[in-house]
Amino acid sequence: MNDSAGTEPPETPGAAMTSGAVARRLGVSPTTLRSWDRRYGLGPAVRPEGRHRRWAPQDIAMLEHMCRLTAGGIPPAEAARLVKSSRRADSGHVPAAAPATGSAPVTGSVPATRSAPSTSTGNDSSAEPEGALPSAGPRTPPADGPPPARRHHRNASTALPLGHVRQECRGLARAAVRLDAHEVQSRLNALVGEHGLVPVWEEVMVPTLRAVGRKWELSDDRYVEVEHLLSWHISTTLRSVPLLRPHTAPLLDRSPVLLACMADEQHTLPLEALNAALGEQGMPTRMLGAAVPPEVLVAAVRRTGPAAVVLWSQARRTAGEAVARRVAAMEWGPAGARRRALVLPSGPGWGRTALTGFGRCNSLRDAVALLSTPRDTAAALTSARPHPRAVREPKKEGTR
Repeated sequence: MNDSAGTEPPETPGAAMTSGAVARRLGVSPTTLRSWDRRYGLGPAVRPEGRHRRWAPQDIAMLEHMCRLTAGGIPPAEAARLVKSSRRADSGHVPAAAPATGSAPVTGSVPATRSAPSTSTGNDSSAEPEGALPSAGPRTPPADGPPPARRHHRNASTALPLGHVRQECRGLARAAVRLDAHEVQSRLNALVGEHGLVPVWEEVMVPTLRAVGRKWELSDDRYVEVEHLLSWHISTTLRSVPLLRPHTAPLLDRSPVLLACMADEQHTLPLEALNAALGEQGMPTRMLGAAVPPEVLVAAVRRTGPAAVVLWSQARRTAGEAVARRVAAMEWGPAGARRRALVLPSGPGWGRTALTGFGRCNSLRDAVALLSTPRDTAAALTSARPHPRAVREPKKEGTR
């Protein structure tokens, strides 16, 4: 964001504000405000001759309306058309005419169909606020070797590389770049409440986070606050799923599913999504969270006797095959009816193919389907699966 107006005096509530002050308030850049004024006629109602733009409270309300519409995935040209219509209805003032776009006006809610990627016809400099986006989740250097060399040129496009995605992704990204916490949280909660967690995770949350990660590669470490705000509110929504969606009563006759990140692994959002999705199905879970030491993991398995253990690794350096095989070899229960947990090494850190002797889920939907299998079936699957090179735990480990 352009900070050239950083030396301006504090604005007085209710008084006309400069473009720099308005940009900071809305979380967009002064360039975006100038673009909206030039392209769509969304400028101050009163323009003192020979002076810089000054935005009155009603002008700022108009811009806030524009931000809300674009956050909903409405193209900027159509959003401006709606804003100007509302402005004329409220005040009778007709702003300067906006350039014709040739697009049909948006008359309903954001459609659930996929929108086309940004092309030359949609490469509007005001489609996204100025600046590049950072990586998804808490940003850490790549695990395998030194960080890649950064490109020294800035990406000329300010649009997120979202590709073929739902319009909701674009609205969520715009709200995050503006640091509009209320809008981000409201949109995430509404989407999950209406469509359910699994489709929203796979079709909105994950594509937006991936786009954030791709954009960060060209950003020179800018807008890290956007990364953290988006991750925080996705996590908040995942933890709020029981309040947003109807869910099955807890299945008290099932053993829990144990969810843990490998030691030194800090990325928990995928496990939080799985935890929430299993909760919708009534499956009991035990979430251990980030960076679980091997001995702590073994102790938790021994205490809970889980039906399954999901081990998340985001980066190859955090994956540990020996730990996975150690957990898979653990047994508990009376003689003749001893049980083992279904162990699922999950995440890109484990590589593209499943480890020998272990299952593999390619999506949240697949993981929920597998882990919702009755405990006896899951145990039978595990017992029938050989574990090469597995180091069996001493019998003292099986106390259940």
